[in-house]
This record gives sequence, C-alpha cells and structure tokens, in this order.
Amino acid sequence: MKVMTTWNGKRLFTSVGDSGYPVGMDATPKYGGDGKGATPMELLLAGLAGCIGIDITMILDSFLGQITSLEIEADGTRKEQNPTGFTAIELIFRVGGEIPDYRIWKAIEMGKEKYCAVSDSLKADISYRLILNGQEVFRP
Repeated sequence: MKVMTTWNGKRLFTSVGDSGYPVGMDATPKYGGDGKGATPMELLLAGLAGCIGIDITMILDSFLGQITSLEIEADGTRKEQNPTGFTAIELIFRVGGEIPDYRIWKAIEMGKEKYCAVSDSLKADISYRLILNGQEVFRP
C-alpha cells in the first residue's frame, strides 16, 4: 500500500492512496498553517477509530440489524515536549440498539488483539530515505 503526499504551499498537503480519495492536511495557525485541512494527528486518531470500527462491524455483521448507532470517540493525550506524540489513546464506543454488551466487548477485544492494522502499526519501525533532485542521498 502506498500513499503519495504532495505539498501545496505553506503547511498544506494533500495525500492520495490506492483508493484514489484525496485527504487534505494543514497545520493550525499556531504552527504556521491556515487550518484548511485535518491535522496529521487528527487523521491518526481517525484512522485508529475507523479501523477498529470496520473490524467491529465485520465481527458483528450478523447483529448489525440490532445496532441503531455506533460512534467512536478517540481521545489522545500528547507529550508536552517535541515530538508531541501520543502517550495514551482512549477509545469510547457509543452504541445504540438491542445488542448485548458482551457481544460488543468481544468484538472490541477481537478488533484490538487480532484485526486492527492501525493499532498494530503504531508499534511499527519507521525508516527514512531522501531523494534530492532525483538522486538518493545517504546520511553522512
């Protein structure tokens, strides 16, 4: 899977992945942006909530007729010093309908432990490469 992210001036970027849907990102005015898109950290939380939400709806597929609403609030606590990454993330599931709580808890646990690729990826090793003016440049 690949995502291409293109700079559009100032702090504004657009990313497009294999799905073809563009996502706009911008920094808040505090960081020199104009707030014309979601921040990357908001997208990280949205990706986590969306991933486990998809997993839960797949796990509970035969019970979806009993669910009238499903909202997932992702609340991230960040470090105060740079880089200001998340130190903790809480997911709050608000579900409406006639479905037993134990089924939802089981789906949440299965999503967390077995299926959610985003939460699993938060532990990933990240490497960096630089291509400057068409030539790869290696670290000195």
